[in-house]
Amino acid sequence: MAAHPVDEKLPALKMATSGLQHVAAMYAGVVAPPLIVGAAIGLSATELTFLTGACLFTAGLATFLQTLGFWKIGARLPFVNGVTFAGVAPMTAVVAATDDKSDALPIIFGAVIVAGLLGFVAAPFFSKAIRFFPPVVTGSVITLIGVSLLPVAFGWAQGPNPQADDYGSTTYLTLAGVTLLIVLLLRRFTRGFVKQIAVLIGLVVGTLIAIPFGATDFGPVADADVVGFPTPFHFGAPQFQLAAILSLCVVMVVSMTESTADMLALGEIVERPADEKIIAAGLRADTLGSALSPLFNGFMCSAFAQNIGLVAMTRIRSRYVVATGGGFLVLMGLCPMAASLIAVVPRPVLGGAGIVLFGSVAASGIQTLVRAGLDKDNNVLIVAVSLAVGIIPITAPEFYHSFPETAKIVLDSGISTGCVTAVVLNLLFNHLGKGREAQDVTHPMEAGEEIAAVR
Repeated sequence: MAAHPVDEKLPALKMATSGLQHVAAMYAGVVAPPLIVGAAIGLSATELTFLTGACLFTAGLATFLQTLGFWKIGARLPFVNGVTFAGVAPMTAVVAATDDKSDALPIIFGAVIVAGLLGFVAAPFFSKAIRFFPPVVTGSVITLIGVSLLPVAFGWAQGPNPQADDYGSTTYLTLAGVTLLIVLLLRRFTRGFVKQIAVLIGLVVGTLIAIPFGATDFGPVADADVVGFPTPFHFGAPQFQLAAILSLCVVMVVSMTESTADMLALGEIVERPADEKIIAAGLRADTLGSALSPLFNGFMCSAFAQNIGLVAMTRIRSRYVVATGGGFLVLMGLCPMAASLIAVVPRPVLGGAGIVLFGSVAASGIQTLVRAGLDKDNNVLIVAVSLAVGIIPITAPEFYHSFPETAKIVLDSGISTGCVTAVVLNLLFNHLGKGREAQDVTHPMEAGEEIAAVR
């Protein structure tokens, strides 16, 4: 019996290039949090490079846990794990509240360890929420994941620095457009392996085109060390402060909610629907990776939604491809010069490719909604309100400005608020009272089996 595409081991060259493509798609998301937090602390350039390398290293370890797994840990799906951006705001708040900035990272690391361990214990209970995710909910959430990520691509397309005078210049936007065009042409007119690595080729060609325009900076390569290791507790032993712990625990809940939605989305795309067992194992990998990350000076880890778009577009579903990407992340953490090569890719070039990747996620959500029974008024209302609530942080970023900072950690995540809204409305309209009999509440696992039968 042939192996499921998720468990397929591809030829070495295809495995390497496809894995590198995943790294290129998520690199900016991994390095942004340490750069922001490190800058808030006032770290030197050397220390900032060290912190960034540590986050790449721990992202690779977390990706191994998620894709390869052991015991009851790891969803064993093609998931890339890395530093969650949801933790940036509370971590910078910890920095601002710390008088001695040298204590900021130890306090953050202590809070991440506690949040990770508590999340690990809670994972099997959290996973039981799977029964509240029929297609009308999962379709809404998957669509929101893609829509929420698109502004990131648009931001990248405008340039690396929002405060710079040339931000959003025609040069940057043209580079993004050319990269997008290259990817589209490759997807349309090529076949096989070249078609599957269209994004990687687009990034390479886009970077080369950007050189004459001065948009490609090779400085990071020249300044990087060849070998480096994230020495355990380099910034000091972890410290445990209640306020920081509570703040990061809230982030952990948000992260677990988003990871659950991501696993449901990816399960649909790779045709291995995520059941309660898979979600529990995936959440254990997320939380254990987060708990171990501070040992090597990394932050809280979570599944990266942007890589779901890459899986959807390329149809390369092997978890071993993503594990190979995790290997590249580990090597980058151990070799700063290798990490700097990815950093050479201009932000507008990443933006052009990101439009395809993130748009593919939204399209997958729409495909799920098509079979969610939108001929029923109740389901239309669930989708309409969930999407509306979910895009509030995108269309009106200051909408929740008067709420407490702790509340904004949740409210500013459109994926989390949209997910909670969809679940609550589905319970109200499809499970309570007469709505339960009147509506189709197909379980996601049953829906997945129906699709498989049709195919």
